[in-house]
Amino acid sequence: MDLLTPEIGLVFWTTISFIVLLFLLGKFAWKPILKALENRENSIQKSLDEAKDAREKMMELTSQNEQILKEARIERESILKEAREIKDKMINEAKESAVLESNKIISAAKETINNEKMAAVNQIKKEVADLSIDIAKKVLQKELNSAEEQKKLVETLLDQSKLN
Repeated sequence: MDLLTPEIGLVFWTTISFIVLLFLLGKFAWKPILKALENRENSIQKSLDEAKDAREKMMELTSQNEQILKEARIERESILKEAREIKDKMINEAKESAVLESNKIISAAKETINNEKMAAVNQIKKEVADLSIDIAKKVLQKELNSAEEQKKLVETLLDQSKLN
């Protein structure tokens, strides 16, 4: 049991060694260790703060991107609406000008037809007048005694000269 019971000298020197070691560690080692731990803690806290700031900035940028996308969609819809309106306006203007042009062409065609019709009627009148004069000339050249002979002659002449 002598091994298990420490002597006073051993306890004294062990205590002194422990106190000296504790003093040396406190003087030289604990300050740098505590400072290193504090630096590490500050570094971790700084990293956490930076991560938090980055997350907030990311959320803000995401929000801004969504807003920009929303504005771009609105602007795209506005541009498409304006383009549709311009297209419809151009189509309507083209239709209106086509209608006006066709009306002009139809009016000109009607006027031409009327002019040609009048010319044809005048030509027919002239030919009828010429035929009437020819008939009258032939009737006058031939002296006929009776009215029946005159009628027969007029009918024969009419049959001979057919109107086209």
